[in-house]
Amino acid sequence: MKLLLDQNLSRRLLPELASIFPGSSHVQVDGLESTSGKSVWQFARGHGFAIVTKDVDFLEMQQIFGFHPKLVWMNCGNVSNIVIQKKLVDHADAIRKMLTTTDAGVVEIE
Repeated sequence: MKLLLDQNLSRRLLPELASIFPGSSHVQVDGLESTSGKSVWQFARGHGFAIVTKDVDFLEMQQIFGFHPKLVWMNCGNVSNIVIQKKLVDHADAIRKMLTTTDAGVVEIE
């Protein structure tokens, strides 16, 4: 149950998430910061990540390509890293549930 943070989220969130979602990463850490959304999608799919994003493009890709990878959609506007971190921690159970079920592919966090 590892997360891949996209370029719209700070890699500074990783240390806090490490204990909750071990193995999580950021597109910059994996050398994907300059690649297309489709490349990020394929990387996440091939390496067992769920994508954490604010980008609706990933939701559109999921409608086309299906659930894998799964998505955590941060539908909360332009907020600080502290707010994003708190929301991810507060919704950790919902995220884990979505990641382990076969009938859901996205969790929306507002």
